[in-house]
Amino acid sequence: MSTVCRPMRFPPATAAALLLGLCLAFAPVARAQQVPDSTFLPVMAAPTHAPGEGPVVLIDEAHWNFHTASGRYLPFTRMLERDGYRVRPNRVPFAPGSLADARVLVIANALPNTGDWVLPTRPAFTSAEVRAVRDWVRAGGSLWLIADHMPFPGAAVDLAQAFGIEFINGFALDSLGRAGVAVFRRSDGSLAAHVVLDGRGVADRVDSVMTFTGQGFRLKSGGEPLLRLDGRFTIWLPARAWDFGKDTRRMSGKGLLQGALLEPGRGRVAVFGEAAMFSAQLGGPQRSPMGMNFPGAEQNGRFALNLLRWLTAAPGPASPAAR
Repeated sequence: MSTVCRPMRFPPATAAALLLGLCLAFAPVARAQQVPDSTFLPVMAAPTHAPGEGPVVLIDEAHWNFHTASGRYLPFTRMLERDGYRVRPNRVPFAPGSLADARVLVIANALPNTGDWVLPTRPAFTSAEVRAVRDWVRAGGSLWLIADHMPFPGAAVDLAQAFGIEFINGFALDSLGRAGVAVFRRSDGSLAAHVVLDGRGVADRVDSVMTFTGQGFRLKSGGEPLLRLDGRFTIWLPARAWDFGKDTRRMSGKGLLQGALLEPGRGRVAVFGEAAMFSAQLGGPQRSPMGMNFPGAEQNGRFALNLLRWLTAAPGPASPAAR
């Protein structure tokens, strides 16, 4: 998410209008002032790997990414390093050579540039880059693809399609007045049952996950849902980010997803339609928390580590010498 909207409840008849008004009013300021919460340290169980001995995780920084290893995903990077993973930034176009040493590639909110967030959204990746990532995953690599609200889904639509995922270039807004915040729970089925929620044992168990606006997407050719939207959500489809009005196109969120897992070929893909859930940020004039540091999102960090352990369970592409 690229704005800060504090959770509050309103009567259902007025909730959507108030939510849109709040987000529209504060989005430009908040986007400029979102910074990582460098003091945030999530509670973690025993590390998976000894320091610096885990698999290599690349975090993309080559595509005008809104979230980077040294920027808004700094707390995410530090968390992965505390679990023993070797985290490196990727600052070059995707190609067989640039992906060769990676076990996991994280792409969060890629863009073609940092210009105006308006339609039509241009692709962030070339067709050669899409093929390189697709082939690398099929050979055993693992992709963690994250694309938040418009324009991020539109910028990554070609890469998503390569894995049978249909991104919807809009905003997923909850009509119940929980401004900018949604909670997915095991208890109501919105957080779908999967081994990734259990982790290595009781200390890793995840029962709820919180997200902050984002998009909704569809699986077109297989995969396992994780975060399910329902009829409480409306997908707004503005021509300019955060520019909502009575004539703005919209559709029901029922049947769409904000998280899913796939296993194409020998590899694995975790795809999410919201990025702040894996961050810990401070935004706006009030330095409001958003992400893993938000009250009620305490299990988001645990969820992220469980996802990474699932992704690294894929075999990884064979080295050229072994092929």
